[in-house]
Amino acid sequence: QVQLVESGGGLVQAGGSLRLSCVASGSIFSIVTWGWYRQSPGKQRELVATDYINGVTNYADSVKGRFTISRDNAKSTVYLQMNSLKPADTAVYYCQSVPFCGGEWGRGTQVTVSS
Repeated sequence: QVQLVESGGGLVQAGGSLRLSCVASGSIFSIVTWGWYRQSPGKQRELVATDYINGVTNYADSVKGRFTISRDNAKSTVYLQMNSLKPADTAVYYCQSVPFCGGEWGRGTQVTVSS
Protein backbone atom coordinates (compact mmCIF):
# COMPACT_ATOMS: atom_id res chain seq x y z
CA GLN A 1 0.00 0.00 0.00
CA VAL A 2 1.32 3.41 -0.98
CA GLN A 3 2.07 5.81 1.86
CA LEU A 4 2.05 9.53 1.21
CA VAL A 5 3.85 12.16 3.26
CA GLU A 6 3.21 15.81 2.47
CA SER A 7 5.35 18.68 3.70
CA GLY A 8 6.22 22.30 3.04
CA GLY A 9 3.15 24.07 4.28
CA GLY A 10 3.17 27.03 6.62
CA LEU A 11 1.98 30.54 7.31
CA VAL A 12 2.63 33.09 4.60
CA GLN A 13 1.40 36.57 3.77
CA ALA A 14 -0.75 37.19 0.74
CA GLY A 15 1.41 37.42 -2.35
CA GLY A 16 3.98 35.05 -0.94
CA SER A 17 5.13 31.64 -2.14
CA LEU A 18 5.43 28.11 -0.81
CA ARG A 19 6.65 24.85 -2.28
CA LEU A 20 4.92 21.69 -1.18
CA SER A 21 6.44 18.23 -1.46
CA CYS A 22 4.90 14.79 -1.31
CA VAL A 23 6.94 11.62 -1.04
CA ALA A 24 5.24 8.38 -2.03
CA SER A 25 6.38 4.95 -0.97
CA GLY A 26 6.20 1.94 -3.27
CA SER A 27 7.35 1.19 -6.79
CA ILE A 28 4.45 2.49 -8.85
CA PHE A 29 5.15 6.22 -8.56
CA SER A 30 6.20 6.74 -12.18
CA ILE A 31 3.09 5.11 -13.65
CA VAL A 32 0.58 7.07 -11.62
CA THR A 33 -1.08 10.33 -12.49
CA TRP A 34 -0.61 12.48 -9.39
CA GLY A 35 -2.60 15.39 -8.15
CA TRP A 36 -2.67 17.94 -5.39
CA TYR A 37 -5.97 18.32 -3.59
CA ARG A 38 -6.97 20.80 -0.91
CA GLN A 39 -9.69 21.03 1.69
CA SER A 40 -10.83 24.06 3.65
CA PRO A 41 -13.03 23.86 6.75
CA GLY A 42 -16.63 23.25 5.77
CA LYS A 43 -15.77 22.61 2.13
CA GLN A 44 -15.35 19.50 0.03
CA ARG A 45 -11.90 18.37 -0.97
CA GLU A 46 -11.05 19.73 -4.40
CA LEU A 47 -8.45 18.81 -7.00
CA VAL A 48 -6.30 21.82 -7.84
CA ALA A 49 -3.44 20.43 -9.94
CA THR A 50 -2.78 17.25 -11.93
CA ASP A 51 0.43 15.85 -13.36
CA TYR A 52 -0.20 13.17 -15.97
CA ILE A 53 2.38 10.49 -16.69
CA ASN A 54 2.85 11.90 -20.19
CA GLY A 55 3.96 15.23 -18.78
CA VAL A 56 0.74 17.11 -19.35
CA THR A 57 -0.46 19.22 -16.43
CA ASN A 58 -3.87 20.62 -15.59
CA TYR A 59 -5.07 23.17 -13.07
CA ALA A 60 -8.25 24.36 -11.48
CA ASP A 61 -9.23 27.81 -12.69
CA SER A 62 -8.74 29.19 -9.19
CA VAL A 63 -4.99 28.43 -9.24
CA LYS A 64 -4.14 28.57 -12.95
CA GLY A 65 -1.14 30.78 -13.62
CA ARG A 66 -0.10 30.76 -9.95
CA PHE A 67 0.53 27.10 -9.10
CA THR A 68 2.87 24.66 -10.84
CA ILE A 69 2.85 20.90 -10.30
CA SER A 70 5.89 18.79 -11.11
CA ARG A 71 7.37 15.42 -10.24
CA ASP A 72 10.72 13.72 -9.77
CA ASN A 73 10.27 10.02 -10.52
CA ALA A 74 13.74 9.19 -9.21
CA LYS A 75 12.78 10.60 -5.82
CA SER A 76 9.16 9.43 -5.91
CA THR A 77 8.20 13.00 -5.11
CA VAL A 78 5.56 15.31 -6.48
CA TYR A 79 5.80 19.06 -5.91
CA LEU A 80 3.46 22.02 -5.92
CA GLN A 81 5.01 25.44 -6.36
CA MET A 82 2.52 28.05 -5.18
CA ASN A 83 3.07 31.69 -6.03
CA SER A 84 0.98 34.83 -5.52
CA LEU A 85 -0.84 33.14 -2.69
CA LYS A 86 -4.24 34.44 -1.62
CA PRO A 87 -6.19 34.02 1.63
CA ALA A 88 -8.61 31.83 -0.36
CA ASP A 89 -5.76 29.34 -0.82
CA THR A 90 -5.79 28.58 2.90
CA ALA A 91 -6.43 24.85 3.27
CA VAL A 92 -4.89 21.50 4.06
CA TYR A 93 -3.14 20.23 0.95
CA TYR A 94 -2.88 16.55 0.05
CA CYS A 95 -1.32 14.61 -2.78
CA GLN A 96 -3.05 11.55 -4.16
CA SER A 97 -3.60 9.66 -7.39
CA VAL A 98 -5.94 11.01 -10.04
CA PRO A 99 -8.52 9.66 -10.12
CA PHE A 100 -8.55 8.52 -6.53
CA CYS A 101 -8.45 4.72 -6.60
CA GLY A 102 -8.70 3.99 -2.90
CA GLY A 103 -6.08 3.64 -0.23
CA GLU A 104 -5.17 5.98 2.55
CA TRP A 105 -4.69 9.70 2.36
CA GLY A 106 -1.67 11.28 3.95
CA ARG A 107 -1.97 13.74 6.81
CA GLY A 108 -1.65 16.66 4.45
CA THR A 109 0.16 19.91 5.04
CA GLN A 110 -1.51 23.07 6.28
CA VAL A 111 -1.20 26.24 4.22
CA THR A 112 -2.39 29.44 5.82
CA VAL A 113 -2.32 32.71 3.89
CA SER A 114 -2.83 35.88 5.87
CA SER A 115 -4.22 39.06 4.34
